[in-house]
Amino acid sequence: MTYAYLRQIPGFENLSRQQRNILSFALTRGIQIDKEVIEYNTKQRSIEEREEFESFLHSLKENEDRIVVDHLAILSDNAEELIKIINCMLSRGIKLFVAETGVTIERDTPLEKVFPLLNDLREAKRANTGRVGRPKGSRSSSKFDIYQTRIIAMLKEGMSVSAIARELGVSRSSLKDYIESRGIRELVESSWVQIADAQHIGESGDAMLICPFDRQDTVETEHKNERKV
Repeated sequence: MTYAYLRQIPGFENLSRQQRNILSFALTRGIQIDKEVIEYNTKQRSIEEREEFESFLHSLKENEDRIVVDHLAILSDNAEELIKIINCMLSRGIKLFVAETGVTIERDTPLEKVFPLLNDLREAKRANTGRVGRPKGSRSSSKFDIYQTRIIAMLKEGMSVSAIARELGVSRSSLKDYIESRGIRELVESSWVQIADAQHIGESGDAMLICPFDRQDTVETEHKNERKV
């Protein structure tokens, strides 16, 4: 099975941008995405604190499953943690595709292909340390981030922005701006998101969703996007 892995935390590219990049890469490589995995965090967490992510890694089938990410920092922006994650995958025969660079990492991948990616990650992190502003394509944190999974669930249930704003007790205009800036409506409409009932989702903002793609809808969405270009 091939998983598209997306992660949303403050400072990262929004989910819809990651999704577009992964789908574009998959189409050009002839890769069929079977499921989409989305991880939400309201803040940066160490690999030890990301228990659901670790459980996901250990649930992958040896020598069968594959993962596609937009870029390596989605897995972790810490080079040392990333080495552990990659080692875990390679030891179990899990193939990793990196859409941004077009690199495939598997057991027989030469180390000279992997080390530059890790060095780039270290350099990017050093360059961003102390920088005023945020990385290109990213979004700053928002008071709505803790409600993001609930917002997605309510949109999937067909609730209007006004109804969601009343449910959360927030401004409709601010919520509308948040949904548009994060590309949430586009994400909801372009993939079949399997999520718990909105009323049973907590307000921690931390969750992992495994969302099977509706392949027909995905293909139609890509064709529409290609016609717009």
